[in-house]
Amino acid sequence: MTFPQAPLIATAQALMAPGKGLLAMDESVSTCNRRLSEVGIAQTEESRRRYRELLVTAPGLSEAISGAILFDATLQQKTGDGVPFVDVLRAAGIVVGIKVDAGAKALAGHAAEHVTEGLDGLRERLARYASLGARFAKWRAVLTIGDGLPSRACMLVNAHALARYAALCQEAQLVPIVEPEVLMDGGHSLARCSDVTTEVLHQVFEQLHRQEVALEGMVLKPNMVLPGLACELPASVDEVAEATLNCLRRAVPAAVAGIAFLSGGQPAALATARLNAMHQQASLPWPLTFSFGRALQQPALGLWAGSDSNRVAAQSALLHRARCNGAAARGAWRPAMETEAFPA
Repeated sequence: MTFPQAPLIATAQALMAPGKGLLAMDESVSTCNRRLSEVGIAQTEESRRRYRELLVTAPGLSEAISGAILFDATLQQKTGDGVPFVDVLRAAGIVVGIKVDAGAKALAGHAAEHVTEGLDGLRERLARYASLGARFAKWRAVLTIGDGLPSRACMLVNAHALARYAALCQEAQLVPIVEPEVLMDGGHSLARCSDVTTEVLHQVFEQLHRQEVALEGMVLKPNMVLPGLACELPASVDEVAEATLNCLRRAVPAAVAGIAFLSGGQPAALATARLNAMHQQASLPWPLTFSFGRALQQPALGLWAGSDSNRVAAQSALLHRARCNGAAARGAWRPAMETEAFPA
């Protein structure tokens, strides 16, 4: 490709700064409303704005957060004092990102599978997001493990969409976060998840190569290799770490700027422990960190419960989870950190 790669590489490296990870706060309106409803908060635009203000203004957040992934509406929201969220994050040294896909829709001829849409008009949207201060973007594909699933058609169409999105991002000088998520739903084994995830990643990187995406200027956001939620054979933290790293070694080129795992519905502390365990393994060709949503936010949301009187406690809970994961991204997390106070 002919566009400058140095700015992309610099942004990707900033996102993968040692001991830091990404805060995924890019929930759609419906998803955000559902989570607010679960803790008894009114499902209004103002509630969503106040909650996201709580997140972006948490003091000290940049100690363990390098970048924040926003939703379209959030990118344009402001604090109660009228300061754009983008400016709050940038002042804190946090890189601003944006979710750009239009969600997963039913895949024609494959009733149980989905393809992520949103390529139409993407070039123009990316230009607008860049003008508003975004420096990276995210696109999520979802794949289900089941009897004969995922189909090859599903893997190929999602890999192709991810690659087209990534190429357009780099054209706009935005670092693409490439997120092919193999879901935890189902009764599949750890080995089955490893096989599927490996094949999905092979297909994704084949398409990225065809679209001439610069691997040094992108970040991969994969699932960890996990047994399905209904699997009767649990896997230990170390088994998950080993299976995940073996999968990545087989499928992810060394040139990729970094890998930031999604949490995918894992319990918060367990996701942290699994990330930490990966750093106990032999040296790896890419840095590993986190790009968590619920696993960072949920404790804070529950404590806040819509009341500003709980704001300090909620922000402290967010910062605690960010610090725990920051420690895990260095391989320095200990179980005791889950209950002990961090230094102020």
